[in-house]
Amino acid sequence: MNFEFATATRTLFGPGQLAELGRLAAAFGPRALLVTGASSTPVERILSILQPAGVQAALYPVATEPTPALVAQGLELARTAHSDLVIACGGGSVLDAGKAIAALLANGGTPLDYLEIVGLGRKLTQPSRPCLAIPTTAGTGAEATRNAVLRVPERRIKVSLRSALMLPTAALIDPELTHGLPPALTASSGMDALTQLIEPLVCRRANPLTDAICRQGIGLVARSLRRAYHQGDDGAARSDMALAGWLGGMALANAGLGAVHGLAGPLGGMFPAPHGALCAALLPAVMAANLEALRQTPDGEAACARYDQVAQLLTGSAAARADDGVGWVADLVAELKIPPLRSYGVDAGCFPELLEKAATASSMKANPIELSPEALRVIVTAAI
Repeated sequence: MNFEFATATRTLFGPGQLAELGRLAAAFGPRALLVTGASSTPVERILSILQPAGVQAALYPVATEPTPALVAQGLELARTAHSDLVIACGGGSVLDAGKAIAALLANGGTPLDYLEIVGLGRKLTQPSRPCLAIPTTAGTGAEATRNAVLRVPERRIKVSLRSALMLPTAALIDPELTHGLPPALTASSGMDALTQLIEPLVCRRANPLTDAICRQGIGLVARSLRRAYHQGDDGAARSDMALAGWLGGMALANAGLGAVHGLAGPLGGMFPAPHGALCAALLPAVMAANLEALRQTPDGEAACARYDQVAQLLTGSAAARADDGVGWVADLVAELKIPPLRSYGVDAGCFPELLEKAATASSMKANPIELSPEALRVIVTAAI
């Protein structure tokens, strides 16, 4: 068996770890670009930590999903400020924006020089400028991934700036930063984490290390997502979910995903919908469709057995089987009040464009079995 494993050079995890930011940042220079979320970033607290360490920060707020234009603006600010490093503190969109800016600071050019599908697709050749990733949500795992997802509105598509050279220099994961998340965001980001743990475990490119990561993470979500949703100040549940989000990021970066992300990516480019909510709405139907297809193939038994493992981890019962896992996830989606796809404007009229884009999605290639266009229609219909 051949595989590789890569993640952030260094990871600091635990309540209170934000206090280490000044020491970390100062090692890379006195000038930082601080990429922040619209409202989720404790900017004043971060500045009060950086200042005594001798680090000055130029602020760049990111209020939406990053686009090539937004990254280009941040890049210009970083160049003008002669930034030695990039600190990205926020949700997945903020972290992706920060990683993209850090990569382009080191490699030159513009986002479109390197973007796949819509750009020139050039390869990054230089390691990113030092980038410190600080998540304020628990689910995207962007602090541990080697790509940045950018939305291209004029093409109704999301594409990635992708390279192993983009892994953050350090991930600083402080669960206390997630305590103020509202229930809806807790639900969508938590379901994103769960999806990014289930899909790598059952995908075609699973390996022993990601298997162990996924099993650990699925158990954390099973015991703590409901508690974090209903009792947002439950510190133990928030820590579990922050850890699960990080584990999911490492798993997807080193194994792959599947049809949930193969559909959610294109849908996110076509409709104004949170990525995690799209994944949550699709996950039960994708699990059911994969199982149906696998059971009709002579070599599908091993993949079905992995879905049995998922069910056992979710339910806590050694007797659980794959269909029990599908039911458990469907019940969780209902309990967390995940909106159906129709709430974002998705209907059958989008199927031709969606299926065309999904067919070329990189995530779809790792799905445990190739799903027919009709099977994908059934999935989306069930999620509408």
